[in-house]
Amino acid sequence: ILSSILYATVLWWLSTGVIFYLNGRPVHTFRWSLSGATVVLLAALYGLWFSAGQVTVSAVWLGFSCGLLIWGWHTMSYYMGIVTGPRHAPCPEGCRGWRRFMFAIATSAYHELAILLTAGLMLWLTWGQPNQFGLWTFLLLWAMHVSAKLNVFLGVRNLNVEFIPERLNYLTSYFREKPMNLLFPFSVTAGTTLSVWMLQQASNAGMSTAAGTGWLLLTTLSALAVIEHWFMILPLRAEALWRGSLPEQARKPGVEPTQEHGNENEPMKLSRGGSARA
Repeated sequence: ILSSILYATVLWWLSTGVIFYLNGRPVHTFRWSLSGATVVLLAALYGLWFSAGQVTVSAVWLGFSCGLLIWGWHTMSYYMGIVTGPRHAPCPEGCRGWRRFMFAIATSAYHELAILLTAGLMLWLTWGQPNQFGLWTFLLLWAMHVSAKLNVFLGVRNLNVEFIPERLNYLTSYFREKPMNLLFPFSVTAGTTLSVWMLQQASNAGMSTAAGTGWLLLTTLSALAVIEHWFMILPLRAEALWRGSLPEQARKPGVEPTQEHGNENEPMKLSRGGSARA
């Protein structure tokens, strides 16, 4: 039980840190970083297919790892500014409501479409197979990713802008700083309920079985996502978890992002670091 929890936690933390580190490197290194990540992506897709037909603990661990690595490729390509969306400009001044929402979607439309296509490919590779934990890992990460983006769009206390590379600074104009928004309680309640339900599935299947291991891995990942959501409104700094992976300018203490309070749609002007991660 403990090994599954530790494995899911360490793999999540380490893969996130590697992505932050590579995305903080000079732009001329992106070609090589993404090329290497694409090799890992192809290997992970093969591993997903290979493990899907096996009902063993090792196959479940492999499927889970592949799902997380496939997700990592999308995260890396997005924050490198390679697969984003057709819009690369800040939100227009005075833009609100549905129009602001559609502009925000346009900043990452290609990214979301790529995720959708990948999910379809993963579904095809695992169709009718007994081990679906790799696919479920990817879908769980996608769901929590969408929830986090919506909460940042609607408004949270900690925007974690130090996770946003300078080349994507226009994204911060779609963020909103508020103590909390109406969606947040539903997000954490749904995430917590899902975590409890998956833990029950693990218990019912037997923690030492392949199915129980898979459900426990998903439970851990879901719980970590809920904790990340809480970091959005609690007086805590999430960047401390990956401080060593962030670019040096984002690790400088005592420097906060500034925002034009007269217009909530103005992009945050970043200097050395601060606090909006979607």
